[in-house]
Amino acid sequence: QVQLVESGGGLVQPGGSLRLSCAASGIIFSINTMAWHRQAPGKQRELVARITSDSSTTYADSVKGRFTISRDNAKNTVYLQMNSLKPEDTAVYYCVASYKYWGQGIQVTVSS
Repeated sequence: QVQLVESGGGLVQPGGSLRLSCAASGIIFSINTMAWHRQAPGKQRELVARITSDSSTTYADSVKGRFTISRDNAKNTVYLQMNSLKPEDTAVYYCVASYKYWGQGIQVTVSS
């Protein structure tokens, strides 16, 4: 049974930073592509960032230069470092494994 447990969300002021973590179990983590998606109120889910098994990364244009995805295969964990946060980054963030397994989501709110 695949489990993805996100942590690190919360409320932050514009310009601030947060780091999301996603601990995975039930998969061979090191060979899986991992990703973060998000869904803002009233909008469709969108890809934020993706990292392959060889650590190649892809980012949405809206987060390039501000967000960094990384992975620690020894800890079966993927991270999303989010800097220079904007109100439009407010959303529920989801960890996704192998393009098909989704975590429960975690709220990120950027507001003063």
